[in-house]
Amino acid sequence: MSALTVSHDPEQSWDDLVRFWEEMEWPEGSKVEIIEGIITVSPAPGVSHNVIAEHIHRRLYSVVPQDWKVFQTMAISVPSRLGMLIPDILVTPMPEHTEADTHIPAPLAELAVEVTSKSSVRHDRVSKPAAYAAAGIPLYLLVDRWAPGGPTATLYGEPRGDVYRTLSAVKFGEKLRLPAPFDLDIDTGEFPED
Repeated sequence: MSALTVSHDPEQSWDDLVRFWEEMEWPEGSKVEIIEGIITVSPAPGVSHNVIAEHIHRRLYSVVPQDWKVFQTMAISVPSRLGMLIPDILVTPMPEHTEADTHIPAPLAELAVEVTSKSSVRHDRVSKPAAYAAAGIPLYLLVDRWAPGGPTATLYGEPRGDVYRTLSAVKFGEKLRLPAPFDLDIDTGEFPED
């Protein structure tokens, strides 16, 4: 199943677009994001996708400080890139309060993780890393189940503008190291490949 996009009036302000995103009744179980100013509705991810996300999520909880949060459904705003994005995993030292109840500012995040689905490959490889880098999120982990040549996990860091530098890349079956503040090995050999 592929993603559905909802067009909007290009004259509409960012605040109007966010309000529409917040107030519309979207299909139950879908992932609704604003990507490059376009509302995108994606189907719920499948079993393999969720197994990979759960594995990473569980490992992160073993190393993050007590006052940090690891989310799988938290929206982050990147107004400069017209983005309201929902990473598959988001790690953030959560502030005591936020201005909005539906999302947090992306610069608060320390790590964003995306696990590709057939419907999200282009966004996970191009649009989202550009937005995450522009927001200054220090680390971006892309688990690309559909990479040419076989599934890979790639860690990006050192954001400059809307571009990350590749810090490391491994094929499924190898370990990938998340640097400080995580200092964590992710064993991609435990990820399903289908």
